[in-house]
This record gives sequence, C-alpha cells and structure tokens, in this order.
Amino acid sequence: MRSNSVEQTKIESEPKPASLFPAGQLLPFFLVTALFFLWGVPNNLNDILIRQFMKSFAISRFEAGLVQSAFYMGYFLFAMPAAFLMRRLGYKPGFVVGLLLFGLGAFLFWPAAILGKYAFFLIALFVIASGLSFLETASNPFIAQLGDAESSARRLNFSQAFNPLGSISGVLAGTLFIFSGVEPSGQQIASMKTQQLYDAYLRSETLRVVKPYVVLGTVAMFWALLIWKTKFPTIQNEHEALGDRGHLLELFRYPHFLLAVVAQFMYVGAQVGTWSYFIQYVQESTHQPERVAGYFLTGTLAAFGIGRFTSAYLMRFIAPNKLLGAYAVVNVMLIAFGVLHEGWAGLWAVFLTSFFMSLMFPTIFALGLKGLGPNTKIGSSLIVMAIVGGAVLTPLMGLIAEAYQSIAPAYLVPLVAYVFVAGYAFVGSKAGSGTNPRMCIGAELTK
Repeated sequence: MRSNSVEQTKIESEPKPASLFPAGQLLPFFLVTALFFLWGVPNNLNDILIRQFMKSFAISRFEAGLVQSAFYMGYFLFAMPAAFLMRRLGYKPGFVVGLLLFGLGAFLFWPAAILGKYAFFLIALFVIASGLSFLETASNPFIAQLGDAESSARRLNFSQAFNPLGSISGVLAGTLFIFSGVEPSGQQIASMKTQQLYDAYLRSETLRVVKPYVVLGTVAMFWALLIWKTKFPTIQNEHEALGDRGHLLELFRYPHFLLAVVAQFMYVGAQVGTWSYFIQYVQESTHQPERVAGYFLTGTLAAFGIGRFTSAYLMRFIAPNKLLGAYAVVNVMLIAFGVLHEGWAGLWAVFLTSFFMSLMFPTIFALGLKGLGPNTKIGSSLIVMAIVGGAVLTPLMGLIAEAYQSIAPAYLVPLVAYVFVAGYAFVGSKAGSGTNPRMCIGAELTK
C-alpha cells in the first residue's frame, strides 16, 4: 500500500506538459489567430498583382517589383508607431487601428482603378501594409504571452500556421478572379493598337483587381468591430509602469536580438522575392500559361502551410534554433539547384523551398525576443520593421532578372539570404542570450 501511495504521489508531483491553448481566453485567442489568416491574403495577393500590373500597365519587372517596395515600406514606417501606441494603450487598440487602416487601403483600390494610375495603387498598398504593421506588431507578442510561457514558441508557430492558409486563399482568389487568362502576344498587341482596342484591354485588366479588395476591406472592417466588442485580457507587462516600459537603446545590449533583426530582414526578402517572381519562373522554365503558374504558386503556399504545422510538432523534440538552421541549409541547396537547372526539376526545387522557409519568421521572431523583458514591445516592432527586406530584395531581384534576361539568376538573392539565416540559427541566436532556446524561449518572453 505504501509503495502505491509513493508512486501516486510521485505521479501527482510530476510537472504537467504546458498547455498550448490559453485557459479561459479562447475567444481572444481565436480572434487574434484569425488575423494571421487575414493578413496572409493581401501579402500574397501582391504576387498576383505584380504579374497583373505588368500586363495592365505594360511595365517592367523592376517597376512591378515596386508593389512590394510600397507594401513593405508601410510595415517599416509604421511598426514603431504601432509599438508606442500599444505600449500606452495595450494590444487591443493596436488590433482595431490596424484593421481600420487595412480596410481603408483595400477600399482605395476602387478609386485607383477608376483613375487608372499605377502610383495610386502603390499608395493603397502602402495604407494596407501600414495597417498590417499594427496587426503583426501586436499579434506575435500577444499570442506568445497569452498562456503558458513554456509553450510560447509552439503557440506562436500554431497561430502563424494559419497565415499560409490566408496566403493560399489570396493567391487562389487572385488566380481565379484577377487573372483573365488573356495573354496577348506582341503581334496581337500591335493589332489591338492599330484597332485602338489596346487601351480598353488595359483598362479591363486593371478593373479586375477591384472586387477582391473591396471584399477584403469589408471583412477587415467587420473583424475590427468584433475585436472592439470583445473583452481582452491584460497581458503581463502590457501596461507597464512608466519606469519599466523599456528603452530603445537597451536593445543594443542584446547581440542575439540585433542579429535577429538582420536575419528577419534577409528571410523576409527571400520569401517575398521567391514568391513574387515564382509565376514568372514557372512560365520561363516550363512555358505554362499564367493561370497554371498561379496554381503552382498556390501549391507552394500549401507546402508552406504544411511546413508550419509540421515544424510546430517537430519543435517538441528539436531545439528551435537547430531546426531553423537545418531548414535554412536545405533551402540553400534547393535554390542553388533551381538556379542551375531551369525546367521542371528546377521548378520543383524552388517549389519545395516554401516548406522549409515555413518556420523561419516565427522562430527568428521568438529567438530574437528571448530575454528582452520590458523591452519586448519595442523589440517586437523592430523585428517587424525588418520586414522591409521585402521592399529591398524584391526590386533587386527584378534588376538582376532584367540584366540577365532571365528570372533564374535572380534567385541567387534568396540563396545568400538563407546562408545568413543558417548562420544566425547556429551561432547568432546564442550570442549573448545565455539560455537554452528550447527550454527557455517561452519563459523569457514573459519576464
């Protein structure tokens, strides 16, 4: 009897596995997790817009790449204001402001299409991204800190796993409702110009972008109302005392954080550049029509989503930094193959990179925020600002593609980015952190 009693006491004293979902806060968790899905839609509709605007405005790859520049400059310029707003008022107002800006930018597509000016579309995209900057700056630390500290990295990867589902939905909707499937040859364009039909064709192609964005804006406004009406919990350190809000200069004491900002810049540039020109890579390598290429883009985003859920599971057994490094090394090899072997084999190599890039954003984010304490919100905003990598590396890829008259050499840019990410994972993420990322990543986020 005594033996059974001792064994029972031992079992009861053993620590229970950290819960992935926050007890009693499932509704706020659901509403914020849905935001990861929602902002994935416009992020990857940009990949459709690049191809569409090349047709509807008859512009070069570099000029079309400015879609990403305008978009990610919005992230860059508004991440810090978002952090200061939330430091003063909390996460909930950040969500609401972000959704209102998101909706406004989406509605601006209507007048931009009527005026038929490419620059106005860039302004609308900038406004959308400004709103998304608020959402990302708030959502990542909110989810990480909502619930058990030990499961924060897994929880963030779980919520982030819904982001590619939004990306898939955006690309699929764009492929079906924005791409007309009409791709006139040079001879046909000359004929339309002779018959004075070319301007009408360009205008009809431009107007095709309006309906998806009006629907998107309506959903964003509705979600803002839902969040505003829902009671949200007060996150630890959300309303810090004036002397405990953290200071920007203190972040320079954390080498692992500073390197995380650079790693995120490189990763986002690689991700955005890979997807932005993937349709063109498919068309150049396999000579498929734009809609088929759009379905391939949808497929690679599906691989991204599967990778997110898979990595969230694997992190139960493998340290996040080691898994990140291994995935980055695999992507270096896949991209190298895609550059050297254009065609169906190269296409599938580039296709598979989405699976292995899937864990990179949330893992770099979590590793970078580890141990920042009251500086977590400011640190979060700086990592979000690093998303500007998409604005820098994407046009660079366009310039390389124009210089070589081929999109394949441009993929050397993502290759270099993944080399840096691998270095950060294996070495940089440990610089000055002094902790085991697998055991302490969640606990440190909420200190």
